[in-house]
Amino acid sequence: MTVLVFWGIILAFCISFALLKWSDLKYRRKRLPPGTMGWPIFGETLDFLRYGPDFMKKKRAKFGSVFKTHILGCPTVISLDQELNRYVLMNEGKGLVPGYPKSMLDVMGKTNIAAVHGSAHKFIRGSLLTLIGPEAIRDQRLPEIDKFMRNFINNWDNKTVDIQEKAIEMAFYAAFRQIIKAEYDLICKTFKAEFDKVATASLSLPINIPGTNYYEGLQARKKIHKLLKQIREKRSASGKTHDDMFAELIGNEKSRYHLSEEQIFDQIFAILYSGYETVSVTSMMAIKFLHDHPKALQELIEEHLAIRERKKPEEPIDWNDYKSMSFTLAVILETSRLATVVNGVLRKTTQDLELNRFFIPKGWRIYVFTRDINYDPLLYPKPFTFNPWRWMDKSLESHSYCFLFGAGGRLCPGKELGMVKVSTFLHYFVTKYRWEEVGEVEIIKFPRVEVPNGLHVRVSKH
Repeated sequence: MTVLVFWGIILAFCISFALLKWSDLKYRRKRLPPGTMGWPIFGETLDFLRYGPDFMKKKRAKFGSVFKTHILGCPTVISLDQELNRYVLMNEGKGLVPGYPKSMLDVMGKTNIAAVHGSAHKFIRGSLLTLIGPEAIRDQRLPEIDKFMRNFINNWDNKTVDIQEKAIEMAFYAAFRQIIKAEYDLICKTFKAEFDKVATASLSLPINIPGTNYYEGLQARKKIHKLLKQIREKRSASGKTHDDMFAELIGNEKSRYHLSEEQIFDQIFAILYSGYETVSVTSMMAIKFLHDHPKALQELIEEHLAIRERKKPEEPIDWNDYKSMSFTLAVILETSRLATVVNGVLRKTTQDLELNRFFIPKGWRIYVFTRDINYDPLLYPKPFTFNPWRWMDKSLESHSYCFLFGAGGRLCPGKELGMVKVSTFLHYFVTKYRWEEVGEVEIIKFPRVEVPNGLHVRVSKH
């Protein structure tokens, strides 16, 4: 078996090399963007994932703001050009559709909202907004989130906690409890362990052999599907009604949308995945930035204490309280800008295109690298300074190149829900506790924002 795998890899390597050479010959009379395609099979994926912004900077210096490469198993044009990026994001349908890599489609599902387009996208988006749109948040999600956050941070007094670890747990379990409520205590840890493998596999080379992240992600997806099917069958057999997202997705009387089993499972993956990293990283980095900027922390505390003064000690926050958190919103937006979670967006060409005078073949991907826009000094003076007050100018969030949450018809449907979770977490954390960091903090910002040794803080009550 080992010998067969070895020769299989060698054969795949040779075929890939031959295809790369054929591609060079096929398009040699076309004006492809400049660039290099790297190694067969792997392309330049390893350098892309390892070095990220430095990879982009090096390529830009050599080839300009639009160049070709081969990453995540596909020939790809990378754009750092703001005007081209905006055009690509705002013109889906004009020869452009979502172009997420094979690894993500396979582990997250081909009917995931990020993968579908056209009428299918409108249908799935409508289904999701009945679950996580503003009305659903106000009437159903916010009361549940409030209760969860109170319990989650209830016993941190006089403890040293790893905010990174806690933020990850908070982001996942807050979402999962809303999806599956009755069975939550029995399966949440098992589900999270498998889902973590799926999340890791979403950005990996699609090499399906034991030991690879891709293989582990596919196996985890199968286990999660089996678990969800068992829950669905038990619920159906019991005849009991359930008040959670899973019940709404499988078509109870509250839902106007009727999804197939595959669509239901893929939307559960989408809800968990889309908010998991963004909510956890934003919560963690907000705590870090606030710790390092006492003036911002004090203004945030005052905003939340004013809310608490209007309420009884154990009274939950409501929609009007959330909408009054203007400085909190500014802190979240500035944190999202500085601690970039989504570095770019992938599109795929459905026909030969000419963009910026370059020929881009059908079937290629375009990676719209939006990360650099977050640090553009023309848009954000002193771009590497944490300055939430800049977002008090409401026009900043709606400027033409603000892609923190996507753009156009692809604006993240879970944006508001994510904001509510981070705001509620900050509300209870800053009104109940003060904290100080323990030890040195090293932050890695690519390909994911993480603190390798944790963000440890010593917590005490006010």
